[in-house]
Amino acid sequence: MTKATFAVIGLSTFGSVVAKELERFGNHVIGVDIDEAKVGAHSEHLSQALIFDARDDGAMREAGIDQCEVGLVAIGSNIETSILAAINLKTVGVKKVWAKAGSKNHHRILSKLGVDRVIRAEKEVGQHVAQMLNNPLIRDYVSLGNGLHIVNFTVPESLEGKELSDLSYAEDYDLRCLGVMRGTEFIGRDGEACTLQKDDLILMLGRRSELRDFAGSL
Repeated sequence: MTKATFAVIGLSTFGSVVAKELERFGNHVIGVDIDEAKVGAHSEHLSQALIFDARDDGAMREAGIDQCEVGLVAIGSNIETSILAAINLKTVGVKKVWAKAGSKNHHRILSKLGVDRVIRAEKEVGQHVAQMLNNPLIRDYVSLGNGLHIVNFTVPESLEGKELSDLSYAEDYDLRCLGVMRGTEFIGRDGEACTLQKDDLILMLGRRSELRDFAGSL
């Protein structure tokens, strides 16, 4: 996989986690914050950790942020700083800009500015947790946009020994099975013979209402 150069503006909890993970994947990461203590805490973990005000586009250019392929504004509490940082990333020529929003209005403003993706971290995590708490068989899920989701279901004991085709997920719920995993082994998918065992994992693709109904039937 080709490695990229990232700028992460804001090194509080959210920004620092993203920055360190991107660095761990082998990318070149420039972490930026106006707080000297936060920058110092990450100086050994990132390719570069710099102290400057992201509201200053000249400082961004001097720091080489204009050479980054992707910029993340990880500031959710100070709307003015977040907005100016996003504008400056685009002004200096960063091709792809993501930003964290702390509120619905913040989200709306960032979207109007042409930010490529706006993240409502607390809301997205909350929805994720609620979905899994609501149905213990749901191990995880991913939203693909356009109303489509991939959900990872755990096979309950009641389905032990049944064939994947017995679930009638395509006919009754308009879902697709992307795969069945047993431990680390891939053992089946749509159209393949597959005898289920308790705790197998089934990856289903479909719309939320159909996935919810299917989960309720297990």
